[in-house]
Amino acid sequence: MKKLFLLLIILILLIAAEGAYLIFGPGTAFKSNRYDLYIHTGMNYQDLDSMLRNDLVLTHPDVFNWLAKRISYPSSMKAGKYEIREGMDLFSILKMLRNGKQIPVNLIITKLRTREDLADLVGKKLECDSAAFMRYMNNTDSLKLYGLDTNTIMTMVFPNTYTYYWNTSASRIFKKMEVAAQVYWTPERLQKAADHHLNRITSYILASIVEEETTRKEDKPKIASVYLNRLASGMRLSADPTVKFALRRFDLRRVYEKYLLIESPYNTYLNAGLPPGPICTPSMESMDAVLNAPQTNYFYFVAKPDFSGYSNFAETYTEHIKNAKEYQKALDEQMRIGQQSKENQ
Repeated sequence: MKKLFLLLIILILLIAAEGAYLIFGPGTAFKSNRYDLYIHTGMNYQDLDSMLRNDLVLTHPDVFNWLAKRISYPSSMKAGKYEIREGMDLFSILKMLRNGKQIPVNLIITKLRTREDLADLVGKKLECDSAAFMRYMNNTDSLKLYGLDTNTIMTMVFPNTYTYYWNTSASRIFKKMEVAAQVYWTPERLQKAADHHLNRITSYILASIVEEETTRKEDKPKIASVYLNRLASGMRLSADPTVKFALRRFDLRRVYEKYLLIESPYNTYLNAGLPPGPICTPSMESMDAVLNAPQTNYFYFVAKPDFSGYSNFAETYTEHIKNAKEYQKALDEQMRIGQQSKENQ
């Protein structure tokens, strides 16, 4: 009897040890270092179970289900992006999911040109899909909260790295962007904008044009001064990048005269003043170039014929035409050589 009892105790201990190992031992079946688990808003436990089985995430999904029910996880699921690391035990995985301990997602914004570009980026990185995000940006009631409209909404979007949880809503996504914008717009910067007869929105719009005109840091303040001089004198900006934006042809190397006739509020050859919204998300460098633009007598600029990326600046139209002809001649020659090279291949 004693031997039988001892065997029974040993058996119970072995079963308990096996159970403990299944729960607290390595519980992942995938071969990579991590598995990113996306639990969508509204997903039920059956959907989660099917996904984990189909993707071969767990070594013992039945044990996972048994344990999940013991801790009432199916009724307390939280949407989000979760990182399951190789070798994690089932208990730790369930504890992480039940507590909603998501991993943060970085939304890295560099240069975007349109609202559609922003919506596409958000849709690729976060649960909020691009269509839902566009609906938010087109909702005038939503935009009133920020004093913006569908044209100016992008003036709140500064190139930066924004950290969110994967299931963050569109409104919260914008709220964090607004906070970042508020940080940038210090009283000192607001005063600099006012000194140029600009505000937060118009400074951003002008900076977006400067951003599209050049990549040369040294030229940006001078280009900003050209446009500020034109605005002050009542001249049209006549900025080629605004025509490209109106056409949605951002790869154009040459803006021909026929393009200048496109009917669009963004065509600054036809319309006086700034366009109704930005044509890209400008860098801090371009923003600072506008706010710190020097006082000059320049009204014109054109790319240098050496294709260095720098510009020749001019005070008079006569001088500008001379500079422009030199550049056009160099561009024609470059295109001729390129065409000849293609024909010889």
